[in-house]
This record gives sequence, C-alpha cells and structure tokens, in this order.
Amino acid sequence: MVKEDRSAWKANYFLKITQLFDEYPKVFIVGADNVGSKQMQQIRSSLRGTAVVLMGKNTMIRKAIRGHQEKNPMLEKLLPYIKGNIGFVFTKEDLKVVRDNITANQVAAPAKAGALAPIDVFVPAGNTGLGPEKTSFFQALSITTKISRGTIEILNQVHLIKANERVGASESTLLGMLKIFPFSYGLKVMQVYEAGATYDPSVLDITDDDLLKKFMQGVTNIAAVSLQIGYPTAASVPHSIVNGFKNVLAIAVATDITFRQAEQAKAFLEDPSAFIQAAPVEEKVEEKTAVEEKKEESEEESDEDMGFGLFD
Repeated sequence: MVKEDRSAWKANYFLKITQLFDEYPKVFIVGADNVGSKQMQQIRSSLRGTAVVLMGKNTMIRKAIRGHQEKNPMLEKLLPYIKGNIGFVFTKEDLKVVRDNITANQVAAPAKAGALAPIDVFVPAGNTGLGPEKTSFFQALSITTKISRGTIEILNQVHLIKANERVGASESTLLGMLKIFPFSYGLKVMQVYEAGATYDPSVLDITDDDLLKKFMQGVTNIAAVSLQIGYPTAASVPHSIVNGFKNVLAIAVATDITFRQAEQAKAFLEDPSAFIQAAPVEEKVEEKTAVEEKKEESEEESDEDMGFGLFD
C-alpha cells in the first residue's frame, strides 16, 4: 500500500512539473541552502498570485525534464544547473520584480561552527557587556581588550571571519555571546530560463541607458575603423561628409574659388575686426552714475551731523 502511495506521489509530481513548464514561460532556478520550512512558507505566501515555487529531489527533476524533452526540447538547457539544493520559481510576471521579491525575504542567522561564511564578519569596537571571566575567548582569538567598569571592552574593530572560510568553534561561540547574527539566508537566484534560453540573473539589472551607451560605443568604434580603412558605412558617412567639407573650405580659403558656405569664413579672414562685438557701455555708465549719487548722499548726511551734539 505504501509503495502504491509513493508511486502515485511521484506520478503527480512529474505531472505537476511538466504542467508548470508548459504553462509558465519564465523560470528562476533558485538555491535553497539554509532556508527553513517556516521561511519557505513565508516566501510562498509573498509570491502568491505572481509566482509558483516548486522544490524537489534533483533525480526526480532530471527524470521529469528528460521525459518532457520530446515536447519541449529546450528544457535540456536546464539540466547542467540541477545540482545542489535547488528549486524552481515559475512566473509570467516581470522577471526583475519577481526576482526582487524572491531575494527580499532574508532571515538573520547565527554563525554556526563549520558553516561556510558567505560574507566577511567584523566585530565592532566598544563595550561588550560581558564580565571579565569571558576574557579567555577574546585571548584565544587574539582580540585586544580591556576591562572597563567591570565589563570587557574591545579596543579595535576585528576582522573575525573571512568570506568563503569555515566558521570556527571559538568564532561561533564569541558571536553568540555578543548576540551578533552576521549571516542572512534566503532563496538565491542562480539562473534564469526564458523562451528556451538560460542566462545569469545579473542581466536583469541592465537598463535601457546601459544598452544605449554600449550601442553608441559600438557605433563609434565602427566609424573609427571605417574612416581608417576608407570603407564607407552608415556610421562613418557623416564624419566623411564633415571632413570633406573641411577640405573644400580650406581650398576655397586658399584660392579665389568661393561658394555660399565659404563666404563668411573668407570675410572673417579679410577683416576680423568686423566680427568684434562692441562692449555694452550703457550699463557701466548707469552703474557709475548710481555710485556717484550714493556717494553724494552720504557726504550730505555727514555734513548735516557735523558740529551738533545730542542736546543742542
């Protein structure tokens, strides 16, 4: 009876995963290391209505994908990424928005002994609130301390754990005593599958401005190469026209040949003073007059006050 129930469960799982692949065109492959059942429930709840989360054993996922390849051969591209503790998030919505919702659910966690540190861990300087009897922990980790008002004080910030290193027992115990939870865990987006293509999730952060900047950089490079080898392209033709006009203008200036566009340049070379604009004189005259009037008023006020006391 148990074997039949297990077989029925597997059949239902295969049916569900194939239906999801057929229904949803966009899929996230997510890593679920250190994600507990309660946190997973919160993630499912936050994604309800926009995405569907499906976890499972890698062997069953591979078997389901291989069995569905005849109908959807593009699913084969997912097989290299099905390793470790992974799952799928199926969606029809905007990938960037759903990605942000997935990664937003993070839970602070202590540094357990033997765990691989995902980030650098620092212990800040300051009073720890611990009694002098705990000094041995700090000494074992070569952390400089002093006793201040009956408690241990760390003198300098300490780089306790480096990223991608195993957490030692002493480091774990110390962080626990200091009530420091340096790590945060949640679903991590590993890969994105869309319309038969897989790509890194960092692609979702590319904006229209980034694309335009790269495109213009490519156009500039094409124009430079085309001008250098003398091969006209849509990118280089405007530059060729401008350069040709400069050459024609230089010939016109050096000879008696003239045309409408060269007349102003020739006139400037013949009499540059004609193009000098007169400086605005009226404003300066008005400012000078105003200063003189103000000066006369101040002199009159000083003359009126001269020779008179307060009680005269």
